[in-house]
Amino acid sequence: MAKVVYNGLVPTPSLLGFTVPVTAALGGFFGLLAGQATGIGAGLGIVSGAIAGAIIAYVLATMLPYKTGRWATIGVIGIIGLLTGGAMGLVVGLCAGAILGWCAYWLHLGKYRRSLPPYATTGQVLWHNTFKFICGAILFFLVAPIVTIIPLSFNAQDFFTFTPEMLSLDPAGYSLKHYQDFFTNQDWLRPMKNSLIIAPFATIISVTLGTLAAIGLSQSHVPFRRAIMAILISPMIVPLIISATGMFFFYSQMGLWMEDTFGISKSLSGYIKVILAHAALGIPFVIITVTATLVGFDNSLTRAAANMGATPTVTFFRVQMPLILPGVISGALFAFITSFDEVVVVLFVGAAAQKTLPWQMFTGLREQISPTILAVATILVCVSIMLLATLEILRRRSERLRGMSPT
Repeated sequence: MAKVVYNGLVPTPSLLGFTVPVTAALGGFFGLLAGQATGIGAGLGIVSGAIAGAIIAYVLATMLPYKTGRWATIGVIGIIGLLTGGAMGLVVGLCAGAILGWCAYWLHLGKYRRSLPPYATTGQVLWHNTFKFICGAILFFLVAPIVTIIPLSFNAQDFFTFTPEMLSLDPAGYSLKHYQDFFTNQDWLRPMKNSLIIAPFATIISVTLGTLAAIGLSQSHVPFRRAIMAILISPMIVPLIISATGMFFFYSQMGLWMEDTFGISKSLSGYIKVILAHAALGIPFVIITVTATLVGFDNSLTRAAANMGATPTVTFFRVQMPLILPGVISGALFAFITSFDEVVVVLFVGAAAQKTLPWQMFTGLREQISPTILAVATILVCVSIMLLATLEILRRRSERLRGMSPT
């Protein structure tokens, strides 16, 4: 078989000496998993998977083009999975077929060298791809526990594990009853209401004070800037339990003072204490994001505004704020997430009347095992994903405003 040149530089690797053995090894790994799942035994599963992987690699490399071969592999392995494992076997087979088809072409076409120079040695190629594999494994290690929660939240039973009905993809094993319980049970709606009250107010305070602090610390004439910055971002560095203990002693006395001096109720003073405590935790995030935005700010614009007769207030709202707004919004989102997800400080500072959603989830894990926690966690994950996507959009917009290329 004639060698094919990939990108005009790298010849395709040996089919029988490289592509087929490696794909066979990957097929053997999938066969091991399938053998244990179906009960045919690990040994037979490895042998069957290795033979299937070798056949797939040879057929795809010699007979089928890229797209046709990949779809054919997905279909064949999916059908085999359906016949051996039902609906769940079909899903697993489709995923395994997609991976095997991709691997066979990735090896045969030499795509594993695509981002490397043609003179790269075998060791350099091996390390390059091993490093990417390690990064992927770390990503999987971080994301897998979060992804596992999502299907569990649809469990029809009051369990924290996958039931046989769920594993077989039986519709009877899935239900929305945990989501229904969350949206109808006052034990969950009340903490949700408290979180939606506390987090926005804490965010407003964090953004206001954090933005002013960042602008002040960005001025070169401010003395001891580094020391002040270190003090302001210390809540991010100091262990949270220590911060919570200090806040407990400080805000408890402040709450008593507000009740005695202004005659406000204990419930209102409790909300004020929790809001201020969460604001103290959110301010460092605002300072860091706004300071990063101010790095590329052109101070000549403020001087030009002053020369045109603009007051400092007008200059701030008309000149500075439009340019640093992406950083301010990013800091606000970080502060909101910090307040909305925080549980340690509210346990120290708040009372039962200020029970937040994370507090209720913590109680549900310790005192009463409620599967509704899984539904709440899934909702929070979705909200966090949307907020992170917003942060990325704002980051790119900020770079465009500063004349940088988004990366």
